[in-house]
Amino acid sequence: MSFGSFSEGGVTQPMAEINTTPLVDVMLVLLVIFIITIPVLHQAVPIDLPRVSSQKVEDKPVVIQLALDAEGRYHLDGALTGRSELESHFAATASRDPELHLRADRGTRYEKVTDILAAAQRAGINRIAFVTESRE
Repeated sequence: MSFGSFSEGGVTQPMAEINTTPLVDVMLVLLVIFIITIPVLHQAVPIDLPRVSSQKVEDKPVVIQLALDAEGRYHLDGALTGRSELESHFAATASRDPELHLRADRGTRYEKVTDILAAAQRAGINRIAFVTESRE
C-alpha cells in the first residue's frame, strides 16, 4: 500500500488512490502487440481450389556421352564414330532436349572441342557439360 509523504511530523494518512500509470503502460503495450500480430495470423484468403488427381512425371533427361581422345577420334556413347554421324545424331536427338556430356583428352586441340560445340549449337543442343577429373 502506498503512503503519502515521508514527513516526520504530523499524522500520515494512507493514499486512497490507485496509481494507474503502470497499468496503462502495460495495457498499451499489449494493445500494440495484438494490433500487430492479429493481421499476420489471418492473411489467408479463402479460395475454393479445384481438386484433381495427378501422378509424378518421371522424365529422365536424354544424355549424350561424347568423348574426344588425344588422336581426335569421337566416341559417342562408348562407340567409335565419325564426324558426320555425330552431327546426324545431334540433329536426331535435339527434339528431346538432350544434355551433352563432353569428355576431352588433355592433349586434344581446342579446335576440335570448339568444332563439337558449334555442331551442338547448330543442332539446337543448349545444355552442355564438360566432364573432368579431380586432381586428387
